[in-house]
Amino acid sequence: MLASLGTMPELARQLSGLGGCTNPVRLDGHRTEYAVDSTTGEIGRVLHHLDSSSLPAGSLLVRCNNRRATRCAACAEVYRRDTFHLITAGLRGGKGTAERVGTHPRVFATLTAPSFGPVHNRPSSGRPCRCGARHDDTDPALGTPLDPDRYDYEAAVLWNAHAGALWRRFSIYLRREIAKRAGLTQRAFRHHARVSFAKVAEYQKRGAVHFHAVIRLDGPEGGDTAPPAWASAELLTDAIHAAVTATRVNGPDVDGRAHAFTFGCQLDVRTIRSADFDGGQE
Repeated sequence: MLASLGTMPELARQLSGLGGCTNPVRLDGHRTEYAVDSTTGEIGRVLHHLDSSSLPAGSLLVRCNNRRATRCAACAEVYRRDTFHLITAGLRGGKGTAERVGTHPRVFATLTAPSFGPVHNRPSSGRPCRCGARHDDTDPALGTPLDPDRYDYEAAVLWNAHAGALWRRFSIYLRREIAKRAGLTQRAFRHHARVSFAKVAEYQKRGAVHFHAVIRLDGPEGGDTAPPAWASAELLTDAIHAAVTATRVNGPDVDGRAHAFTFGCQLDVRTIRSADFDGGQE
């Protein structure tokens, strides 16, 4: 029908602007732009008018920009690539970041949720799961409770809801722990160094959020200034461990049960030693 109406070329141009988005947002309405006299503020002639009903699709289509590949693979890929370039620029310089950041102390940290009960898994040791089976990557049982009747679903759901607050509290404690190890007060710390980080949150198979973060120690003005002489990846690693241990957020009382949330004991912190992230470098 669109071909018979002669609107196919216009529709093709509209769709090409979506970059492959499979779940575009449809906007209905109109927009009018007027010329405005910069001296008097008087509104003059119409410069441009757009009415969604006159477009080939009957609506203005814009990218959904969803970050989840399960919702829109094209938009998620754009976000993934943008994130990669932003993070690597923060590790080796470029895109407005000084190349000297490649010499600053930095680590890759993974912070996890605590246990809410045993789940089906694939032990890294190669041993079978506690259920006795050896699950493959696609087994839908992975991440599900071994004993659903005893799994703490309530705490698991509430932990995810408070994960953002936990991260914020951790970032505060981390600065405190670094200052303590440098022999500085928290007020004085900001005049000597700055903590920069980029983090992403992901769901584990069991449905619990965990964080991956690149954390970097800079001078007081950020990546453009050299960190102080006492700054090191070892000091940063030690401070992260202490901050994670101290981080705690109180949650709600549910049916008389009080909740408090901490990070899990599975904490992984690895020093980033290379500025080269191509060719399979460690």
